[in-house]
Amino acid sequence: MNIIDEAYRQSIDVVKRCMHGIGAKASALSEGYNQVYARDSIITFLGASLVENDEIKASFRITLDTLSTYQSKLGMIPLFVDVENPRIEANQGAVDSNPWYVIGHGVYYKRYKDIEFLKSSLESIKQAMLWLEYQDSNNCGLLEVQEAADWGDLYANRGNILYDNVLYYKALLEYSALLELCGENGEDSLARAEDVKTKLNLLLWLGDVEEKTRIINEKGYSQEWLRVIRMSSELYWFGKFYMPYVAFRDFGYHCDALGNSLAILFGIADDAQAGKIIDHFTQTGMNKPYPIMANYPPILPGDKDWREYYRNGHLNLQYQYHNGGIWPFIGGFYVAALKKAGREAFALEELENLAKANRTGKRFEWEFNEWLNGRSGMPSGMAYQAWSAGMYIYAYRSVMDDAAESDFL
Repeated sequence: MNIIDEAYRQSIDVVKRCMHGIGAKASALSEGYNQVYARDSIITFLGASLVENDEIKASFRITLDTLSTYQSKLGMIPLFVDVENPRIEANQGAVDSNPWYVIGHGVYYKRYKDIEFLKSSLESIKQAMLWLEYQDSNNCGLLEVQEAADWGDLYANRGNILYDNVLYYKALLEYSALLELCGENGEDSLARAEDVKTKLNLLLWLGDVEEKTRIINEKGYSQEWLRVIRMSSELYWFGKFYMPYVAFRDFGYHCDALGNSLAILFGIADDAQAGKIIDHFTQTGMNKPYPIMANYPPILPGDKDWREYYRNGHLNLQYQYHNGGIWPFIGGFYVAALKKAGREAFALEELENLAKANRTGKRFEWEFNEWLNGRSGMPSGMAYQAWSAGMYIYAYRSVMDDAAESDFL
């Protein structure tokens, strides 16, 4: 058996080992990640639910039930639910839980066509979307997110963050479809999704400043956006990737692999933009030694986005963790984005490299580690990660299945 197929078999085994009575744990190991994380579990099931398996199907549904059970009274989906002590608790880094939860319901319906479960969950989904709407604190149409408040929970993205707003766009699309399935009108949500898409391309993709100025003035958008657009364009006169965030008179200059890959997969980026993003990934070596570094270039002491908390436990130093570390789950989105962008041969090459990343272990082969050093490729973090395995399945099926069947989202 070749390494690509062996990695697929091993991925399914790891996912099954992460199944628990209240849902999919983040890791098969009991120490470290003995919780059902909202983002981790839904990302895991994007791929795992493509495997015809009753245990996986049941775990997907149980996971969604658990997340709704511990939803706050205001509609917030928890960052995680501990399997030993399940309860509602204060969560830092959970803004992306809500859009992933809504996307998860959309994926669950697409896979299993369980309309009764969808209808029984609709009120929870509505509350989750209402909570997201409240995160638009200045009524600009995009989410405003505080620092380190999503999956990058030790990273200084803030304000209108690419990753969270790309998810918001997809959640609005899914919500529209789910409402229609339940006999309700989804047109407003669909229109809001298109508005988010337009504004992401206006604000976070560098382009013609004069044209952007005209649009902002014509539409009555925030004049503060013009300040940032002009500031960023003075440094970078053309777009190669979506900026990771725009905040008050500030912006990020590093390339966020997850946000940009999702922008390709969800259709926010057009064909030309997708090509530029992928070229940037490869020309900078973000995909080496394995796919792919979470952010590049790493933030260094003295940079405006450096934070002293990056030194905690030496975790977020350059080429580690969020700060240039390689994350195999992001690699799965990246490989799928290559396929969607028409880079089929390259996607197959990178799928093999992703298999190698998951095979690399600290003690044993096929550890599916959380992240790897962005320079040495040495594995770090917790082993037997559900989303590392689940997203390999997703990438594998994206590349190996026929094109007509590969749009799993």
